[in-house]
Amino acid sequence: MAYRLPPLNSLRAFEAAARLLSFKKAAEELHVTPAAISQQIKGLEAYLGAPLFRRLTRALELTEDGRAMLPKLQEGFECLAAAVERTRHHEGGGLLSVSAPPSFASRWLMPRLQGLADAHPDIELRLATSLATIDRREADAPGGDAVDLRKDGSEVEIRFGSGRYGKLRADRLFGVSYVAVCSPRLLKGKRPLRQPNDLRHHVLIHDDTIPDLADRPSWEQWLKQAGSTDVEAGPGPHFSNAGLAIEAAVDGLGVTLAPRPLVSADVAEGRLVIPFDIVLPSRHAYWLVCSEATADRPAVSAFRGWLLKEAEKES
Repeated sequence: MAYRLPPLNSLRAFEAAARLLSFKKAAEELHVTPAAISQQIKGLEAYLGAPLFRRLTRALELTEDGRAMLPKLQEGFECLAAAVERTRHHEGGGLLSVSAPPSFASRWLMPRLQGLADAHPDIELRLATSLATIDRREADAPGGDAVDLRKDGSEVEIRFGSGRYGKLRADRLFGVSYVAVCSPRLLKGKRPLRQPNDLRHHVLIHDDTIPDLADRPSWEQWLKQAGSTDVEAGPGPHFSNAGLAIEAAVDGLGVTLAPRPLVSADVAEGRLVIPFDIVLPSRHAYWLVCSEATADRPAVSAFRGWLLKEAEKES
């Protein structure tokens, strides 16, 4: 069957500009000039006989035709990429780019990477951290289409969130519950930590990694569940990284609320203790996310298999 299609470059230009709502950003992504993007779009609109954008003073909006065209075009590009990946010859390993939340990378993934190197020495890992891999408010990820692996060049992302990532392949690693943790030194001394009300004599450490993260339990919630009425939840140092808050607890500064999987090694090795059997569950979980086009590439597949086996140990 012969297909009547406009030039592929014009379709790529439209998809990038429509997704980013910017000719300038589309030009940067495709390594061309904004003028070239504009020219490609004009040619495509002439071919279709319909405008695809409304060009406002300082903004770009899709027309109804543009909004209708974008998802089908993205689906088509995904199919093209998948077809090329399935046909293209890959060696068993090769370069693999992974992006992950900073605290997950430092507290959970890094201590296990020697196992990956032993199991798959042919994989050349490129690990980056980004707060963009954390779902924020529920409204930020209603269907997952906002997740774009192309933004940072990652082939694989570890995400903390809802698991609703559109057409991307998402494997659940493990759920998260929050517990209070502290140095074993706080369990003894002049004011030993034995019951929740004893926290009034100790410092409460706060994790402000993402201030508007809707699904992270607070000290107010923990104290309410503990039935503690004599402890002020607000005072205490605030850290912009969960890893820093946990390290402060390890050093004996005070008590922090931490995701259980991120402190499991510290608890097992005696650097931290969980003084109370009070657990605050989270609706969010950690997910391994990749596109269908690259999911079967040997390096991606090997990393996925290794990571899922490691994650099983958390259950």
